Amino acid sequence: MAEMAENLRSIALIAHSGAGKTSLAEVMLFNAGAITRHGRVEEGNTAMDFEPEELKRQSSISTGFHQYNWKKHTVNLIDTPGDQNFFTDTRMCMQAADAALVVIDAVDGVKVQTEQAWEFAGDYNMPCMIFINKLDKEHTDFERTFQDAVSNLNDPKPIKLQIPIGAEADFTGVVDLVTMKAYTFEDGKMTVGDIPADMQDEAETERETLIENVAEADDELIERYLEGETLTDEDIQTALRAGILSRTFAPVLCGASTRNIGIDPLLNIINDALPAPQDRGPRIAVHPDTGDEIECPPDPDGPFSAFVFKTIADPYAGRLNLFRVVSGSLGGDGNFYNVNKDAKERFNQLLTITGKAQKPASGAVPGDILAVAKLKETGTGDTLCDESKKVKFQVAEPLPTLISFAVSAKTQGDEDKVFSSLTKILEEDVGLKLGRNSQTKEILLSGRGQIHIENAVAKLKRKYNVEVELNTPKVPYKETIKKKVRVQGRHKKQTGGHGQFGDCWVQMEPLPRGEGFEFVDAIVGGAIPKTYIPAVEKGIIEAAERGYLAGFPCVDFKASLDDGSFHAVDSSEMAFKIAGSLAFKKAVEQANPVLLEPIMNVTITTPDDFMGDIMGDLNGRRGRVMGMDSEGKYQVIKAQVPMSEFLTYAPDLRSMTGGRGIYSMQFSHYDEVPAQLAEKIIEAAKKER
Repeated sequence: MAEMAENLRSIALIAHSGAGKTSLAEVMLFNAGAITRHGRVEEGNTAMDFEPEELKRQSSISTGFHQYNWKKHTVNLIDTPGDQNFFTDTRMCMQAADAALVVIDAVDGVKVQTEQAWEFAGDYNMPCMIFINKLDKEHTDFERTFQDAVSNLNDPKPIKLQIPIGAEADFTGVVDLVTMKAYTFEDGKMTVGDIPADMQDEAETERETLIENVAEADDELIERYLEGETLTDEDIQTALRAGILSRTFAPVLCGASTRNIGIDPLLNIINDALPAPQDRGPRIAVHPDTGDEIECPPDPDGPFSAFVFKTIADPYAGRLNLFRVVSGSLGGDGNFYNVNKDAKERFNQLLTITGKAQKPASGAVPGDILAVAKLKETGTGDTLCDESKKVKFQVAEPLPTLISFAVSAKTQGDEDKVFSSLTKILEEDVGLKLGRNSQTKEILLSGRGQIHIENAVAKLKRKYNVEVELNTPKVPYKETIKKKVRVQGRHKKQTGGHGQFGDCWVQMEPLPRGEGFEFVDAIVGGAIPKTYIPAVEKGIIEAAERGYLAGFPCVDFKASLDDGSFHAVDSSEMAFKIAGSLAFKKAVEQANPVLLEPIMNVTITTPDDFMGDIMGDLNGRRGRVMGMDSEGKYQVIKAQVPMSEFLTYAPDLRSMTGGRGIYSMQFSHYDEVPAQLAEKIIEAAKKER
């Protein structure tokens, strides 16, 4: 089993959307014989993209998984989305990999999501390799793209392992700077030969640079090199692997996935240079009861432990949980313990995911990425382990949501169905959040962007036959008072038989912002019997919920009941409740009522170039800049902005910064709405009512 794990590789393909990750995965699987037909993204027949929403967009929206065997090695391929809308899935699924293969489009160069995914790899301390793709296309330049990688992706430092033969339509192969051989390709078939004569000098110079870079990873090697000793290919290869594993550097390879150029050498280097599970060392967990740190080495004979990094919800097959084995081993069926849910789970079969298909797995060893169906309690982020050796892994948190929509059922009576079906979609996509605003009574669906939300809605219809409408959420405005007043609330009604009589004097005064509501019983001498006092309070509370200006709840005021009168026969709780509500309305009218709006704490991270545009835009949104900071090549702006101005900020920030800006937002406090705006809001609210 240990030998099996030694020949196991788990690689996450990461990049900006459109760099060619799925096309690269397709040709790798094809060359290794894992699939029999070389599909194309534009034809909608690749192994990794098969969801209807992906085929429509011709872009990955969910991570794809497959496996291939190449020269006695088994490789798990993890094809992650490159669109920021679906980047929570990228971040969660990268945890299952041992190395990252960063794909760069030789036309577009390094784009923002590539940088972000590279940072995720750094967070996980993951060895990296770079593949410069699409060198057969027009307007490509290998050297320019390499320099772009050096400028934007450092730590580990990109170093050339190959250089291209020819360019654009004449790109035919690569020169390997370790073996100093030329690999040329025709119809996917590789021929090994000598380096073209006109490239000999360039190859010699680049090899010298490679040796200098590689020697950095090995003190003994750098000494031998400086003493003028010739290093063997084996010396270079050993040091290269050591430097990749220690994240000293990231080797740069090149090719063209759609024309099958440079793919076989890539498959060889994955085997030779990227880590097996053992090379990554132990993973740190904690004891669920004591919080003590526990090392979980990738030992197949140790106690079993794994973590669930993704869940697929299928309306017919039920839930499918994907997990990465950290230590120990499993047979084809049995039990394990879910630490997070404190529950034993039984499984009947382990599965290997191969694109949209699943095939039975006979067992599991450290490093394996497997799936199991129909677990009762388990979800994304849970730790599975041996009950006698409890451990808990810390898994990545979903990225913060950036935009919310109010979701309502298209068909009357489907409201409960909407909520329950969306809950299932959330099991699958932990980047979405579902909530209910108690004030506006709206169901709110939040995600990374509009495309993220629209995709969830499309899935909802396809999987659960539930159709919904999306609207901009209502802003939960509130009302308050600014002046102290004392009023009488008197309710008298004479009908045949018993009448109704309630009479109260209430003093109302503003409270500091955020204090809510306070009721004071200041009655002396039994002016109102004790039994009716709670009714006055209830009348004020219920009237405050309905507001005075525009139907928004009234908050931050104190009501003191200090006098009144009652009738021995006609007084009742109901009469005093009505008297309380009448007192509230009269008091608010006289107490200078104003409208309050929610103010959000906003943090915007942007490259320096866009600072001017963002600051100008914030001013236009009534924002107040609270502070600025630098983080590497990024500027961080902290501001307070009214929620109403920020509901659709995500697409605006994307267009202002070319997708390079990110932001997060949390509720801060309520503040007064400027008078001219308040009038418009009150008018609109009255019309709606």
